[in-house]
Amino acid sequence: MIRLRVTLKLATSLDGRIALSSGESRWITGPEARAAGHALRATHDAILIGAGTMRADDPELTARTDPPPARQPLRVVADPSLTTPPTARLLATIAAGPVLLVHAADADPVRGDALTAAGAKLAQAPREASGGLEAVGLLDAIAGAGVQSLLVEGGGRLAAALLRAGLVDVIEWFRAPILIGGDGVPCVAALGLERLSDATRWRTTAIGAVGADVRQRLERV
Repeated sequence: MIRLRVTLKLATSLDGRIALSSGESRWITGPEARAAGHALRATHDAILIGAGTMRADDPELTARTDPPPARQPLRVVADPSLTTPPTARLLATIAAGPVLLVHAADADPVRGDALTAAGAKLAQAPREASGGLEAVGLLDAIAGAGVQSLLVEGGGRLAAALLRAGLVDVIEWFRAPILIGGDGVPCVAALGLERLSDATRWRTTAIGAVGADVRQRLERV
């Protein structure tokens, strides 16, 4: 495996939720935190989201800074079955920067042809029994595109897969002063820990207010 520097970005309520049970999520954090998130994008070679986030939010994933960055990061979707539609905003804005869809070997080749025609680049990674992409194989596919620094923006299952595999180096956590409750969508899905001692330890290296929100930077111990 080619080792990437992986940063997990979280934008949550105080209780670690990224959306209501209905899926509503815009906007949990304020404009200052969102601007800081765009600046964070501009410092990375690539941005990664999962297929669920792609379908739910249809994001552009560009770094919208002032002034704009000299080069937009590679926009990557972990999309085992190639469910990204050719009409997605990622592909409608292909002139802004390249898009890479990482899929499993059993993905529909007809879908792949349509996405390639829309401008996407494709790469392959092994599929896990759970249906998602194997974490190390996913990062290998991204590294194969020349990426050294990766910003992961969601969703919770993708974050959990990378955390379980010990592949996250830094967490950039933006927390809004609101509580959503247990019926909200968690920022990290189940990790399957059996003992508290199995939990990864993190240390805070920076913390401060960003508008009404709090930004905390944590590095793996």
